[in-house]
Amino acid sequence: MSSFIRLSDLLHGERAVVLGLVAACDRVTEPTLRRLAELGFIPGEPVQLLRRGPGGREPLAVRVGDTQFALRLVEADCIQVRAVGAP
Repeated sequence: MSSFIRLSDLLHGERAVVLGLVAACDRVTEPTLRRLAELGFIPGEPVQLLRRGPGGREPLAVRVGDTQFALRLVEADCIQVRAVGAP
């Protein structure tokens, strides 16, 4: 089994590959996970944390594939990734 971290744990500019989605807390529902998958957060897809919001918090600007999105921390906590490169 691959070692993973959460997308929210990536450093500014760090690249990774999506391993999967998991409900990170009781506030995350199946429709949220389905929406993340529909946006492109699927296993094998490259992802990069571009920047964080004010104070290093949310929203998180991320690139998945060729598309940029803003995610809440609770959503980024649901995305398991494997880091592939330093910023």
